[in-house]
Amino acid sequence: MKIAKSGLELMEICKEHHISLSEYAIAREVEDKGVTREGLFAHMQLTLDAMREGATLGREKEVYSLSGLIGGDAYRLEQYLKSGKSLMGEGVVKAMAMALSSAEVNGSMGKIVACPTAGSCGILPAVVLTAGEQLHKTDEELIQCLFAASAVGMIIGMNATFSGAEGGCQAECGSGAAMAAAAVVEMMGGTPKMSLDAAAIIFKNVLGLVCDPVAGLVEIPCAKRNISGAISALATVDLVMAGVDSKIPFDDALAAMYKVGTSLPAELRETALGGIAITPTGIKLKNQVFGSN
Repeated sequence: MKIAKSGLELMEICKEHHISLSEYAIAREVEDKGVTREGLFAHMQLTLDAMREGATLGREKEVYSLSGLIGGDAYRLEQYLKSGKSLMGEGVVKAMAMALSSAEVNGSMGKIVACPTAGSCGILPAVVLTAGEQLHKTDEELIQCLFAASAVGMIIGMNATFSGAEGGCQAECGSGAAMAAAAVVEMMGGTPKMSLDAAAIIFKNVLGLVCDPVAGLVEIPCAKRNISGAISALATVDLVMAGVDSKIPFDDALAAMYKVGTSLPAELRETALGGIAITPTGIKLKNQVFGSN
């Protein structure tokens, strides 16, 4: 099976072979690495387990980053959810708590899955696990979903970037949300085109999102941007499953994301020299972390 180098090629290959995005990714891995399907699933089970652990730990107890800048918020959200006072309902708030938990575990130097990056590590687990719980999916089905996400991730990696230092947060949290939305669309029975439409919509909605970490640490505003990415992904899944398509195709949206990202000034690409990182409070927090005056 040929390697897809664009979203369009990916759709054409899936159509030609009558397969899903996940089956394309599985076929590529089997061919490229010479491993069995069973071996691939066993390895991905470890990834899923690590994602679930990271998305759970901060909801069960207060977890704080080593810097002390973030922590305890996933636990607070979980307690709020149990109060029954949520405006948006259990699924959305649980996804928010999961996304925050992974971000807080990352900041505490705990185990996370950097998918696609450490700074955006909460989005994919939150979306896939929340959707899986609501749809009563098995671990095997969740693993299939992760392979679907990887199919989209391969195209992003070939044609753009996942790096905040190169493309801003639109490349990190944007890519994480795009991969997550595409994967869950497949989980719900959507076609490869529908999955890529979801990813395209995500990118269009985050164009220009800067990377401006306070004190240069992947904590503020990164943790809460994981929440935003997760909710955006879940909302976009419903949008696409309702029959709404993207007027701008995936490849065009991805190209725009990359061009916008590389056009951002260096101050807005993970250097901590712009955005909220250089606000009075941002500078105060930086000095607090590093003991400067």
